[in-house]
Amino acid sequence: MAMPRPTVAQLVYGSCTVVFSTFTMLLLSQTSSGAGIALVVVAALALGLLVAMTVPLSGRTRPAPVVRSAPQEPVRATVPSPAAAPAREAVRARAVS
Repeated sequence: MAMPRPTVAQLVYGSCTVVFSTFTMLLLSQTSSGAGIALVVVAALALGLLVAMTVPLSGRTRPAPVVRSAPQEPVRATVPSPAAAPAREAVRARAVS
């Protein structure tokens, strides 16, 4: 089974979350060590992945509805009953002599 591709919304929300959460955590923690920065980056990536996966999927990725054709029935022509139609007089044309 193929893995579905991420939507544009998932990419945007995940990327923005990574950038802003990294910036915020670095400002709040005031860390300057390599290990601290690495920990903040890993935490921001995990948070971005979580946000990207919780974004609802768009309508195009929903399964397509199954189209089933209706059972074919014979075509029935309805012809009006002679009793229901108004009676018409026969038209006789005169022969031109």
